[in-house]
Amino acid sequence: MAGDEDIFLRAQQRTYKGLTEDKEKEWKGPFCFIQAADPQLGLMKAWRVGDCDNGGDEWSEEVQLTKQAVQAINKLQPRPRFIALCGDLVHAIPGCTFREEQERDLKDALRDTDPDIPLVFVSGNHDLGNAPTSDTVEQYCRCWGDDYFSFWVGGVLFLVLNSQLFFDASGCPQLEQAHEDWLEQQLQSAAQSSARHVLILQHIPLYLQTPHEEDNYFNLQTAKRESLIHRFLQAGVKAVFSGHYHRNAGGCHDGLDMVVTSAIGCQLGEDTHGVRVVVVTADEVIHRYQSLEQLNQKGMDEDLKKLLA
Repeated sequence: MAGDEDIFLRAQQRTYKGLTEDKEKEWKGPFCFIQAADPQLGLMKAWRVGDCDNGGDEWSEEVQLTKQAVQAINKLQPRPRFIALCGDLVHAIPGCTFREEQERDLKDALRDTDPDIPLVFVSGNHDLGNAPTSDTVEQYCRCWGDDYFSFWVGGVLFLVLNSQLFFDASGCPQLEQAHEDWLEQQLQSAAQSSARHVLILQHIPLYLQTPHEEDNYFNLQTAKRESLIHRFLQAGVKAVFSGHYHRNAGGCHDGLDMVVTSAIGCQLGEDTHGVRVVVVTADEVIHRYQSLEQLNQKGMDEDLKKLLA
């Protein structure tokens, strides 16, 4: 689709809005970004009618909510450095009838994003399939960019992970190994880097409330969870931002924040449609979920603005 490259941040470009990577490694003061999750075009009607397995044949509600999010974010001052969409971009899994239409309509809904606010796409289980294969990963990469990569913004290192490879990589063991090798190298480099903070963006949360909770559909299995927490702590990771749960949740363990952000689209709990405003200062990463209505009408909360002054 013409113009896609103008709004989609691609890892292989190795640049960030015209700045070299080396320049972005320098801390220049506080900044903010937006973390959002699960626009998941097609789920809202599918959830209402109790038919979530067939891709969802109606998604006008999610399109309007995504446009509302774009409108609200475009008005924010100071301007966010980027928007991270943490997975489940559409509801239709690879091979489903409605897949291409949902992807097309999501891109159209995102097209009015301020060109000075890049979009960072993170793969989710509906984007890759619950048990991804090399074909489904390739399809995702053709449409949305790399399924894992790193980038720097204002002295902060961001790692974008493919969390589905943590959940079930039985259909693509070679991709799992490549992802693992890359992640280990990134974590080792992060531990020795000058990064003010190291932040991770992925779809599936490590956990919802506590690292010791039981395994379920919405978290990573205990062995994988414990291993990742240990490795992230060793590398100095400050926070992990995720979606998938369609509710706000999370916790903190030994200084590692696990941030679970509710959906732009279908809500499965008591939260309303919204996004998370993240403010990065020299010493802290402060985040707050704000409804789309609130963000459109009032903008960023004043106490967050003051941190950016």
